[in-house]
Amino acid sequence: MAAHTTESSSPPVPGRRLPALLLLLGIPLALVGGLASCVASETGHMPGDSMERVWDTPYDRPAAEYGNAAWATGDTVVRSRFDAVTAFDAATGRRRWEYAVSGRAEICATGTAASDGIALIGLTDDKGCATVAALDLKDGRELWRTGRGPDSEDPKDHFDVIATGAGLAVLRDVEERRGEDPEAGTAPVLPTDRTLRALDLRTGAPRWAAAVPQGCLPRRVAVGTRQVLAALECGTEAKLAAFDPSDGTERWTVPLGARRLVAANSSLSFVSAEPTVLKVQEPSPHGMRAYVAFGPDGARQGQIDDVRDDAAVADGKLFVAGSGVAAYDLTSGDKVWSTRLGTWRNVTAMHVGGGRVTLFTRSRKGLDELYVHDWSTGEAVDERTFDRDTDDGNTDLAGLFRHDGLLIAVRRDDGAHRPFSAYRTW
Repeated sequence: MAAHTTESSSPPVPGRRLPALLLLLGIPLALVGGLASCVASETGHMPGDSMERVWDTPYDRPAAEYGNAAWATGDTVVRSRFDAVTAFDAATGRRRWEYAVSGRAEICATGTAASDGIALIGLTDDKGCATVAALDLKDGRELWRTGRGPDSEDPKDHFDVIATGAGLAVLRDVEERRGEDPEAGTAPVLPTDRTLRALDLRTGAPRWAAAVPQGCLPRRVAVGTRQVLAALECGTEAKLAAFDPSDGTERWTVPLGARRLVAANSSLSFVSAEPTVLKVQEPSPHGMRAYVAFGPDGARQGQIDDVRDDAAVADGKLFVAGSGVAAYDLTSGDKVWSTRLGTWRNVTAMHVGGGRVTLFTRSRKGLDELYVHDWSTGEAVDERTFDRDTDDGNTDLAGLFRHDGLLIAVRRDDGAHRPFSAYRTW
């Protein structure tokens, strides 16, 4: 009789199939998670790689082309427009104070920078842009006001005509003088002699008045800790002059060009008072379009021909933003480093400070981006993408401030966008 045997099956071992089950479940979950991360990154919502909007200031009606400026001092951000100056808490965006222009007067000029918490504004009267007022940016109080000689310049061109620094308020002024009769054999004298006048920044007390070199008119002014500067129109040539901030004594006057004279009707603006960097744009197609650096003694230093709308000076370098950012040595004019953002991207605002160059950029994907570079080497320190609001106005920003971990975008005051918005990384 043949033996009959049967195989007995062992009971399943608990957990033997668990790894396989987890693997089967994990693959689709990983795919879903990866897809979600990809979508979040592409839409600017990836935690750890994005920015969030913290606060916005209210909309305002459209502003004029003149009287617009923005300043940051302490924990306050301030903006000026033709009819008012308004301050906001930099941490929350809440309004702190407002200085409203009285009557039908308008703000026709502003100081580019504020010093010691004080900013200067020019006000119109029946004589033109003929009054200057100093505002305490802590509370909006008007500290003092003084008259200045009016000129025929268009209000939207009234930049760099008032400046602060070294405890001074410096005004481009006009002093009426009678000229001698040219037919008597004497040299012709300009009917008006635009001079520089300095006042105590906090009290408005007169400090000194300085006449510019004979035959010259001051076009733009700037103030550093060691000297007061004036870009001059001297006959057919543009020049640069420096004055002692203690008494207004002229120290030096130098030409702007190296090979040839720079045209007197060139567009001139100060990028920095100390070190001194002047943006020069001649009107002719083959004329100079450059940033020119000058030493403390007026010696001409580097010339940088990469002219853009956004430029800043720090750490002995000029930083210029466009489709990327480039750093140039001020002494030699040589490029130190540069970065490019790639196709369909452009810089909308730049902040330089604390060893970093911070850029807001815009891409055609409907996103904004943040790039942070080490200002010595150009090495990327941080890169982030964040969702663009349809009405955010970040296409053409007027500035960028940093405050306690926040990046505060300054917008052009066209009435369609909020003047300030604050962002932080998340």
